[in-house]
Amino acid sequence: MIPDLVERIAQAERLIRPHIRETPVVPSLALSEATGADVWFKCENLQVTGSFKARGATHRLLSLPEDVRGRGVVAASSGNHGIGVAYAGHALGIPVTVYVPDFVSPVKAAAMRRLGATVTVFGIDGLDTELEARCVADANGQAYVSPYNDWSVVAGQGTVGVELRRQLANIGTVIVAVGGGGLIGGIAAYLKHHTPNVNVIGAQPANSNVMIESMRAGHVVEIPSSPTLSDGTAGGIETDTVTFALCQSVVDDWIEIDEGEIAAAMRHAIEVEHMLIEGSAGVAIAALKRRGALKGRVVVVLCGANVSAARLREVL
Repeated sequence: MIPDLVERIAQAERLIRPHIRETPVVPSLALSEATGADVWFKCENLQVTGSFKARGATHRLLSLPEDVRGRGVVAASSGNHGIGVAYAGHALGIPVTVYVPDFVSPVKAAAMRRLGATVTVFGIDGLDTELEARCVADANGQAYVSPYNDWSVVAGQGTVGVELRRQLANIGTVIVAVGGGGLIGGIAAYLKHHTPNVNVIGAQPANSNVMIESMRAGHVVEIPSSPTLSDGTAGGIETDTVTFALCQSVVDDWIEIDEGEIAAAMRHAIEVEHMLIEGSAGVAIAALKRRGALKGRVVVVLCGANVSAARLREVL
């Protein structure tokens, strides 16, 4: 599984390069001093859509046959995934419909529309939104674009690992916030193939820690989630997702983060690092602070910056 995925990631990096920004890696002097490690940020908060999600979405759409592209694609999302699919569709000339739940942020829905997507409000908890989107896609013969349960999407997200290996030598640890597992799975598979001893840490908010609880159980579990500042990682995961076994094999450790830690990390990013991040990126920074005694070069993936003014007021 891993060698095949690594090759797909390398191919994906070449395919999506014209459409995706190679995001910078920057040192954090403050966190290096605080932790004793050599801390760097991988700045996916500076990606074209403000999130890494554009990578997987673009690769998925590029992988579609021409006749399927012409029918358009369907996605379900309350945020970054929908924006990523809308961006990819706009760049490639593919019609996009995004189904969103009724609690979707108006700012994120507006971003999807600006990129040319048709936005349809349906459902109240996200799962019913996804089921409707899948049903519509099947009925119309359209491709459904999953946010994580698709090897093409995982390969696209894994291109972060290609860039990291090119940008930084001697990476000892990588810390990634986890929702469905596509980003951490792709990064870890690629980096460990080339540097087996790299340590990969997944972090989730305690209020929505489905992947961590699934790892503990040895299978995907269904548990309720509470509201969290890390809305980009919140919610359940599909029981048949390809990312579960992948994460089992390539992620070395898991850390749960509370809401106070996420808020403090977001404030640190703004006040000290002078960077805008969303809650899920705050989870990764908080995990570094929680773990503490890491040595050597540590990369914290700042997965996104799509945060509303209202949420920022709440945090600050």
